[in-house]
Amino acid sequence: MSTHELLPARSTLHGHFSSALPAALEVEPADTIRARTLRGSWDDAGFDRDATLDAGHALTGPVFVRGARPGDALVVEILKLRPARSGHTNAGDISTPVNDRLALTGTGRHRVEWEIDPETKVARALTFEVEARPFLGVIGMPPGESGIHSTIPPRPTGGNIDCRELVAGSTLILPVAVEGGLLSFGDGHAAQGDGEVSGTAIECAMDEVELRVSLIPAAGLNTPEAHTQAGFITFGFAPGLDEAMLIALEAMIDRLQSDLQLERAKATALASVSVDLRVTQVVNKIVGVHALLPADRLRRGGKRVVIGMR
Repeated sequence: MSTHELLPARSTLHGHFSSALPAALEVEPADTIRARTLRGSWDDAGFDRDATLDAGHALTGPVFVRGARPGDALVVEILKLRPARSGHTNAGDISTPVNDRLALTGTGRHRVEWEIDPETKVARALTFEVEARPFLGVIGMPPGESGIHSTIPPRPTGGNIDCRELVAGSTLILPVAVEGGLLSFGDGHAAQGDGEVSGTAIECAMDEVELRVSLIPAAGLNTPEAHTQAGFITFGFAPGLDEAMLIALEAMIDRLQSDLQLERAKATALASVSVDLRVTQVVNKIVGVHALLPADRLRRGGKRVVIGMR
């Protein structure tokens, strides 16, 4: 088990996903990655950007995980996240089409500047305070298809998930589609509500990121899962909320059925009284829904039931 460092540089930053990207770092399973990340908007990059290859979020990586193969799952333990002391939130005119006013770049947008206190976990702007719950908006890998893939929509292999529950102490499990996985991450958020309704959270650099990676061979995973402080989560991504909801719910029912050895109908009944459906985000062209089984919701014989542990 080794610890590796990734610092922002031209060679470690990119704004797209692709299986053709050269790895910025190679690691073994159980290794730890320590990094700093830029704001997703590339503020203070300090170099010229490529109009095509850097069109999306400023991502750190990719990280090649030795032994990772298509069909495996990459386990990303989020050990530490420390935001920078400033951030911003953009908002557009609510009357314009959602994916026009919520694009990464555009005109006619209002920008709110935030002061972030990592010690007290408070962010301040407009005479208000909100709790800082920092997380990475983007953690993911390229899909199996060749070519350049935008960082904006989330995919089964992860990416711009924008789930506010993926704070330090969480574990994200992602399907691997290419050799080595090629993990990238960035788009730091100091705080966000479910939905990310203006298109941005408190967008900030991360002064400290610490991730540990490992593998589940032949996991047969079709959509991301996560273990969080809130509970066990399955994700669904689709062009519409109904379809995204069904993907997340089917994945949760699959897990209840297999882990608890239940018939399908009984697993569905159990989900109806124990699982919450939440809108992850509605602004990334492909929307997200997550199914949450709260950590203390389900018991058997007085003991808490845990699912999704592999």
